[in-house]
Amino acid sequence: MTNTARRGGTMHQGFRQLDDLVLHLKGLVLVRDLRKRSGAGADELDMYGAEIERVRDRLATFVRYGGARQAA
Repeated sequence: MTNTARRGGTMHQGFRQLDDLVLHLKGLVLVRDLRKRSGAGADELDMYGAEIERVRDRLATFVRYGGARQAA
């Protein structure tokens, strides 16, 4: 395998991880808003809020370091 092929595979994997994080974040935000409209309690909404912040931090780390730290 050439160096170019390896880099392309790594780049593809990086975009895949980025897409996964963005999709996870969007899903959490949508579900939290749906639960809020359905009358969920503050504890449940806080749980979603905490997870949203955690995923945002992972996303920021991933973008900042280019996935080098694997944002896991």
